[in-house]
Amino acid sequence: MKLSAERLSFASIAQWFAALSGREQRIVQLGAVLVPVLFVFGVLLPLDRSVAQAHARLLKKRNDLAWMQGVAPELAASPQPPSAAGESLLVIVDRSARESGLAGSLAGSEPAGPGALSLRLQKAPFDALIAWLARLAQQNGIRVDSATVDSAGAPGLVNAAVVLHTG
Repeated sequence: MKLSAERLSFASIAQWFAALSGREQRIVQLGAVLVPVLFVFGVLLPLDRSVAQAHARLLKKRNDLAWMQGVAPELAASPQPPSAAGESLLVIVDRSARESGLAGSLAGSEPAGPGALSLRLQKAPFDALIAWLARLAQQNGIRVDSATVDSAGAPGLVNAAVVLHTG
């Protein structure tokens, strides 16, 4: 007996099922139990879990945004770190590089616009470079506009192109 969409009713399904052999009936019964179980455990539960994780991430991001918006006025009102009185950016960078042990790694510098300086460093110790850039920001208010850092071959040494900006 062939089932079609127009003749699909409980009576026709019962008649179709009764016409099956005992083995086929057990297979259909097992399928009737396994398909919903697989659907629940294979589709619905993972989907529910991912939706719950997305909601948790969204809540965390909303909390972070609220915190940032609350702190923004305080940060905007805080004074900028003092720049060395009257010294040019090049002088500040050169002096601080020598103090940080990076003078030998400075391969060149050139102006990159008003209040900006482009630097090239070769075979600079990565940890010293990062600490130096952090010190420039904290002590002199000099920020990094962009940086490209590549391995210099030896572990811990890097070649870097950095654009610094005052203010």
